[in-house]
Amino acid sequence: MEPQVGSILEGKVTSIMKFGAFVALEGGGSGLVHISEIANTFVEDVHDHLQTGQAVKVLVLSAENGRVNLSIKKALPQQERRGPRPPMPGAGSHPAGPRPAAAPRPAAQPFQGRGRPEPLPPSGDQAFEDKLKRFLSSSEGKMADLNRSMDGKRGRRRK
Repeated sequence: MEPQVGSILEGKVTSIMKFGAFVALEGGGSGLVHISEIANTFVEDVHDHLQTGQAVKVLVLSAENGRVNLSIKKALPQQERRGPRPPMPGAGSHPAGPRPAAAPRPAAQPFQGRGRPEPLPPSGDQAFEDKLKRFLSSSEGKMADLNRSMDGKRGRRRK
């Protein structure tokens, strides 16, 4: 009989492999605890966390076609599951001390071609349609300039 998914069972570790550990379950049957389901931390070697013959509590993740997938870390109480997080590499204090505050950036201005920025009008002064017309004419001018400059680079001849 296959164990019920979501149930927590007792078992004993029967063998340890590179990819996880096989656990004999109470009431017969066995399942695999994948290396990613052993602990909340990175597991490089399963032997660092489990030994053959060790009694463990496992949560049944899935049971299909005679294969039972188990989890030790999900069988732990909620508090133990979270545990303290290791510090991220590079986190904490900067080796050169605290970072200086960034300098404020100047207000953005739309590009009008040939390096002449135009000041932005106050937001409520123009209707949406006026802004859209201005944008379209500016865009068409930029596209025309771009096409003219690219014609010579593509090897086209003008007629």
